[in-house]
Amino acid sequence: MSGRKQGKERSIVIRKEEVVEGGHHGGAWKVAYADFVTAMMAFFLLMWLLNATTQEQKRGLADYFSPNSSLSRTTSGIGAPFGGRSPNADGALLSDRGAIQMLRTQPYPVVDADDDTGDTPAQVQPSTVAGTVPTPTMTDAAPPRAGQPAPAPSDKTVPSEKEVQKEIERREKREFDRAAQQMREAVASDPALAEIAKQLAIDITPEGMRIQLLDADRTPMFSTGSTALKDRARAMLSKIAPVLLRMPEEIAISGHTDSAPYKGGERTNWDLSAERANTTRRLLVEAGLPEARLRSVTGHADRDPLITADPLAAANRRIAIVLLRDRPAASK
Repeated sequence: MSGRKQGKERSIVIRKEEVVEGGHHGGAWKVAYADFVTAMMAFFLLMWLLNATTQEQKRGLADYFSPNSSLSRTTSGIGAPFGGRSPNADGALLSDRGAIQMLRTQPYPVVDADDDTGDTPAQVQPSTVAGTVPTPTMTDAAPPRAGQPAPAPSDKTVPSEKEVQKEIERREKREFDRAAQQMREAVASDPALAEIAKQLAIDITPEGMRIQLLDADRTPMFSTGSTALKDRARAMLSKIAPVLLRMPEEIAISGHTDSAPYKGGERTNWDLSAERANTTRRLLVEAGLPEARLRSVTGHADRDPLITADPLAAANRRIAIVLLRDRPAASK
């Protein structure tokens, strides 16, 4: 008898599963994916072309593909939207690059061979005889179309240096005159400056446009022996500054005094005129004038009087602001 008890035996079951592979699904998805990628590429290409073309080109392309447009009747790629001429356009289909034209010219003179010997005078004979065709010349210009004026000659005269200089001076004078008018109107518009408006002097010099703030006997621009501007002089300078800021020229500022000696120890009219010019520079910079536009700030003392006949005249005490030309004016 076996040691194992009956009824307690275990049965072992072995299962075998067979893996059945699925059938072939086909390649339809690849075709769909390729169509999608192609559509996306075409879309981005369209976006790039729309961004690269101008508004006129877009309008021309839209008109070309419109079914109601006469341009769509063309059968070639030279429609008007693309810069060429349409076969349906009026007139001859001429090339924009010009055409070869045959023109009659004067015959070249031929000098008789005996002229080299010096025995007989030179005789000029025509190079062609009756019945012969003159030598044609080739030009690169197309004939003018009907209703259009003849083209101007191509040999343009190059202006001389003197003519260029005169044109530059003419334009500068026009800009200076406009700026001077604006300054005068700005000062005249302020009732507080009515009394000293005549002390603003503007003229054109070979160096450029000169704006001068002149002293008067009863209305000086500076206090006597001082570098501080009077209130009305400051107000006048504030009216001038915006016009100066709009001009492109460099600026030179100079101070001037009369011939009366300066009373103040070791200081002289040189110091006074230079310090007044520097005070003017400081006020213009505070108004917004760039330092880079300042060419010079100088004091001339009494060496350059405005009224030479009266060295003690009040008008000799002044501040001059010059808008400098690019180059000095040509001598008349």
